[in-house]
Amino acid sequence: MSLLDMVKEAGIIGAGGAGFPTHAKLASKADYILLNGAECEPLLRVDQQLMEMFPDEIIKGFEAAGKQVNATKAIIGIKGKHKEVIKVLQERIEELKVGDYIEIGALPDIYPAGDEQVLVYELTGRVVPEAGIPIQVGCVVINSETALNIYHASLGKPVTEKYITLAGDIPNRLTVKVPVGTPIIDVLRLSGIENFEDYAVIDGGPMMGPVMNNLNGYVTKKNKGFVILKKNHPLIRKKTASMVQAKRINRASCEQCRMCTDLCPRFLLGHDTLPHKMMRSLSYDVKDLEGQKVAQLCCQCNLCEVFSCPIGLYPKSANNYYREKLAELNMRYKPTKEVFEVRTAREHRLVPSKRLIARIGLRDFDKPAPMTEITVKPEVVHIATRQHVGAPAVPAVKVGEHVQEGQLIGTIPEESLGAAIHASISGTVTESGNDYIAIRRD
Repeated sequence: MSLLDMVKEAGIIGAGGAGFPTHAKLASKADYILLNGAECEPLLRVDQQLMEMFPDEIIKGFEAAGKQVNATKAIIGIKGKHKEVIKVLQERIEELKVGDYIEIGALPDIYPAGDEQVLVYELTGRVVPEAGIPIQVGCVVINSETALNIYHASLGKPVTEKYITLAGDIPNRLTVKVPVGTPIIDVLRLSGIENFEDYAVIDGGPMMGPVMNNLNGYVTKKNKGFVILKKNHPLIRKKTASMVQAKRINRASCEQCRMCTDLCPRFLLGHDTLPHKMMRSLSYDVKDLEGQKVAQLCCQCNLCEVFSCPIGLYPKSANNYYREKLAELNMRYKPTKEVFEVRTAREHRLVPSKRLIARIGLRDFDKPAPMTEITVKPEVVHIATRQHVGAPAVPAVKVGEHVQEGQLIGTIPEESLGAAIHASISGTVTESGNDYIAIRRD
């Protein structure tokens, strides 16, 4: 069986949060394969620990993925500040005798270094076109945990577990491995908090992650971490503002200073991302949406909204307002050129991570979240059929059927983009529907 088939059968998707099926990505041919170990979201700690704990497995999985796409060079992107992790990786690269193929690419400690287009430029000097993807400039990007899963797939092991960081205003900051489908509330309680009435939970990193409306969900292959903060924290208040509130505040206060645009990471790469113009359009209630198509170039990094604007307005919300309007009308942005040049001011406008963390009120919580040996054993798991980009998995088991951990329980629909799902515990199927497959532990 080829590596591509093994990756497909293992149900591997992008573990960094995007959830794109990895077998589809590895079907391309590229000049470079890049490992995204930047983990630039504040407080999250999964990738840096996995690279230190499982360097051989990640290197081997990364090398195998690189050979699969015929890449002539493989580069591990990791922030230069992680000196100990880099030392471990370098030693293992030499020991495994893959130094002629794999190298370390030290990234600056900026946000968003983990944005795949920023990563591509920092590691290769190539600029991904507007509304484009890395393969258009000969690059394939995978996450550190994804590389680990590729190694496991080569041994016949599917994805049944997920590494999660718990961080924020909590007694116990930690990183833990849990079965896919574990109730999120069970994971959150490992933080040392039992009653979440006064707390809000961000699903993912504090910059891009949404505030959860309820805590009744289940862990998927895409989850990376949960940031727990008091409900009155300024970041929570900012992220929970409604579109109506954001539009009203934007119209009343924007003075067109351009800071949201001037610090935008995609604008600095030469793209025509122009959030200040979306703010202007919103103020004048522009009806002709042709000029607002650039809103679709926003990468949702949230830098403009929580850092760049000097008076705390909502440029990303303005972008999203027009993105929604354009989607309703099925209008799409089309680039007018193929080659993009980085703006000369870029090197002077990069946002240091420490400064960002202080600005968004997380400096007191920017502490280690060490990997723990805690074993989470949920009585029942709910494994989502749609936890990836593409079509939901088709249930392959029936209610009452007994399954073993690692058994295939959901398949990819024919002629569709998707990912297989597997039992994360051994037990009896209690639900098998369009949304979830539930398994009760033996």
